[in-house]
Amino acid sequence: MPSINERQIDVLNGLIATTLDSAEGYGAAAKEARNPRFKTMFDDRAAQRHQLTNELQDEVRGLGGEPKDSVSILAAGHRMFLNLKNAVIGNDEGIINEIESGEDYIRDKYEAALQEGSLTAPVKAVVSSAYEGVKADHDIIRDLKQEYQARANPDAQPGL
Repeated sequence: MPSINERQIDVLNGLIATTLDSAEGYGAAAKEARNPRFKTMFDDRAAQRHQLTNELQDEVRGLGGEPKDSVSILAAGHRMFLNLKNAVIGNDEGIINEIESGEDYIRDKYEAALQEGSLTAPVKAVVSSAYEGVKADHDIIRDLKQEYQARANPDAQPGL
């Protein structure tokens, strides 16, 4: 049976993988976006996610573990922003739709980590703090997607 630190390290490394993947996805989105506002927004989010990854890696080191890094992440099975260029239909709306899907995924990963019973209070506090930023980003992208949908279908009634 793994020790409490080993389980916490596993949870954190899972979040590191997802967060780094998200950062790389935002970087790819910034390159593909046509609107300068979105390019800036996505570049900023990529930098924030890289910073969050560094904080989680520091926490893993503090627990005596070896944090995931970009080399190990590239081989990971699931990539939330896999084939962003191929999924995009050639416009900013397609990019936003793909990012919103990724934001749902990362939010769910953080929520699952917060439900993990083996996290000590200090580690849970780190994850909770990180989750607040992830959740805020999720909500911003969700709202942006809804804005695009409303423009595309101005006659639609909210909630239908």
